[in-house]
Amino acid sequence: MIYKTYQNLISWGKMSTSKIQFDNFESSYSNRMQSMRSSAVRDLFAAASRSDIISLSGGMPDISVLPLDQVAKAASDSIKEEGLQALQYGSTNGRVQTRQLVCDLVKDFFIKAKPEDVIITSGAQQALDLIGKVFINPGDTILVEAPTYLGALQAFSAYEPNIVSVEMDHSGLIIEELEATLEKLGRASKPKFLYTIPSFQNPTGVSLTVERRHKLVDVCAKYNVVIIEDNPYGRIHFNDEVLPTLKSLDNNVVYLGTVSKVFAPGLRCGCIIAPPGILAKINLAKQGGDLCGSAMCQVMVEHYFHDTDWRGTMKKIIPVYEERKNAILNALDKYFPPEASWTKPEGGLFIWVMLPSFINTDELLNVALDNGVTFAPGSGFYPGGHAKSSFRMAFCFEEPKNLDIAVKRLADVINERLDLYRAFVKAGVLKE
Repeated sequence: MIYKTYQNLISWGKMSTSKIQFDNFESSYSNRMQSMRSSAVRDLFAAASRSDIISLSGGMPDISVLPLDQVAKAASDSIKEEGLQALQYGSTNGRVQTRQLVCDLVKDFFIKAKPEDVIITSGAQQALDLIGKVFINPGDTILVEAPTYLGALQAFSAYEPNIVSVEMDHSGLIIEELEATLEKLGRASKPKFLYTIPSFQNPTGVSLTVERRHKLVDVCAKYNVVIIEDNPYGRIHFNDEVLPTLKSLDNNVVYLGTVSKVFAPGLRCGCIIAPPGILAKINLAKQGGDLCGSAMCQVMVEHYFHDTDWRGTMKKIIPVYEERKNAILNALDKYFPPEASWTKPEGGLFIWVMLPSFINTDELLNVALDNGVTFAPGSGFYPGGHAKSSFRMAFCFEEPKNLDIAVKRLADVINERLDLYRAFVKAGVLKE
């Protein structure tokens, strides 16, 4: 009967009361709703909007460098030149012009595709939901990285799968662990697919090495497991090396893309590139979901990428992200205790921090909020809520000076707990 306890969320928003709401329709909901949970990052948006909070929780791209006059012209031209088409229903798979644009853009990732290989989606998040709808029956096994993108866990969980995590290290998914997992599962529990973010992974920021990419494709082909490759951060790299996508190594890979990190997340424009049979099923599933995406948004995306120096804009923002990444890494070196460790990404928007096992970052978050900083607790990035001693920090949105302040605030909270732990160990109350 209890719908939701609002005490923490209300306190984060500086409201004065808390309450429990009762839901009289509880018995009417489907069983799948019991396995669905809210994203901690989405829940933190209200808190992150407070002026006294420095947010390290959400991976919002910094769109302040966008040439807004040119974006405005792209929007205006969309109406002037194709208003009747842009404001009308469109095809389920998206405008052929937008699909051709996708084919042109993914050449940068060594992918060869034709418009008929592409479906345009309402962001990559809708693509994840469509993947779940097409592939997953209740109880089916799927594989994900450990940890993985919490939005993917949300999308897949709606279809009630058995989610099995495969361990990662600083070089990405451990191929030996993947093969051992597949052997253990056997034919009876053969996974429907493996979901992976090989480049600048969310939440860890690490990238799968070229050698492992080849091995991953080979192992999944050997066991006949579909690969779902999500590549939202592939263009945000801090060196000149562009790693080959899995899709470029094996055309059977299902590739997900988005313009959210290179243009505007508010337009909700993503894509799926897949083999014909899979794409036909996704198109059918999408018909029942939204009939078609926004033609207006698609036309605007076309104008932005055709009519502006979008590559020049990316060249402006990437050094900004790198400066912020370096600022947060320097702050971690300066303020965090020696018991902590963290990733050092060469691109993307995130850093993954690992603390001693006795520190629960779900509980730590409440204290951190009181100290004026947010982060994303690690438990949300695992299907079983594991890794409670880890957390994700996003360095993409805040200025370097704020990142230093935020890490210092967080370090104060962590060091306070470590000091208490050390005191208990010294007193003999706890074993080291």
